[in-house]
Amino acid sequence: MTEHDYWKIFPRMPKQVTIGDITIRDGFQHCEKFISTQAKIYYGQEMILAGCRELEVTNLGNPRAMPQFKDADEVMKAMRGDDFRKRCGKAGIDVDKDVTLTCVTIREAAVDRAIEMRKNGYGPDRILMMVSTDPEHHFANSGTTLSQYWREAERCIQKARDAGIKMCGTVSTIWGSPISGATKLEDAVEFTRRWFQIGAHDIEHADHDGSANAADAYRYFSMVLDAMPNPEAHLCHLHETKRIASSTILAALQAGICRFEATLGGLGGQPANFLDDCPIKGTGEYYYDPRYVGLICMEDLVVQIDELGIRHGYDVNRVLMLGRKMEKTIGARLRSEAIINGRTVKEGHMEHARPGLKKLIEKEKEKPGQQFPAEWSAEAILPEKWGPADPLWKK
Repeated sequence: MTEHDYWKIFPRMPKQVTIGDITIRDGFQHCEKFISTQAKIYYGQEMILAGCRELEVTNLGNPRAMPQFKDADEVMKAMRGDDFRKRCGKAGIDVDKDVTLTCVTIREAAVDRAIEMRKNGYGPDRILMMVSTDPEHHFANSGTTLSQYWREAERCIQKARDAGIKMCGTVSTIWGSPISGATKLEDAVEFTRRWFQIGAHDIEHADHDGSANAADAYRYFSMVLDAMPNPEAHLCHLHETKRIASSTILAALQAGICRFEATLGGLGGQPANFLDDCPIKGTGEYYYDPRYVGLICMEDLVVQIDELGIRHGYDVNRVLMLGRKMEKTIGARLRSEAIINGRTVKEGHMEHARPGLKKLIEKEKEKPGQQFPAEWSAEAILPEKWGPADPLWKK
């Protein structure tokens, strides 16, 4: 007989996951209008109160290239502020112990900035650097060769460790690149080993243009966990361009991944090259139509995980509420289906039931709960030839 228990079929599949929120950094970097500092602070803090324990706050790169994050210091100070600590305390959350705040630091100057912020009492717990398995994509993001960048990352990790800051090493373009196309999955596994070799604490495995599919994601994450078996060390970062990323999430779960990240409304994508009324550098021309890109949608992901019966720590209804608010902040309909249709309600919606069924059952002298005619057998008996075997099946 077929095994019906999902967790016996996929024994690595977790019963509990961590879902990080990266809306106010990765989500907003693709926006072509400046999102106010107050809005960034609001959504960052509210997501923590909704259950987020890994929050990506801002980008510490040069604001001339990414002016969306010119308010990085102000946002980080608010996340470390006494007022927010008090709000969290009332909710039973210790921000300093329970929540990891991350800043993106692609280059060494940004790492130095994070360390200085840390010295001044409002710096991140964790920073992030990134390599791409496609050298062209890596050069577009960082302006270096891969070898140059690995040396820089090694220096930065030691600096960060000395300052008490964790380093997340990202491996990007694992399943494909918008510039050079697919690379070898084995290369990404080796890049992961290299990050750990030079001292990274965890690895973000990133699909930055929606190239991943379920089969290849399962294969890759199985390879990774065979080589480096602690699932807490690995983080799944997926973009959505073809409406298939939820199947990739399921495949990653089946392989054993227990850490994910997402954005409200599925916001995000390549850094914007226009802000308000002014062209900006960004990372150059868009790789794809900027209207139809983004990350895994937080609202839909939380509902998907919740309805699989996997623990996640979020107040789902509060996340859906924030998703509805985000559409007003952005001024557009975003990608979440869950904020419209909500969660599956196991008890149903009896307010939509048509009147008269009970009386009809009584009139027909049926028993309450009866499903089949009383004269039928207790269990179904299949005919000798049924379905496609029935002679009438074929013309």
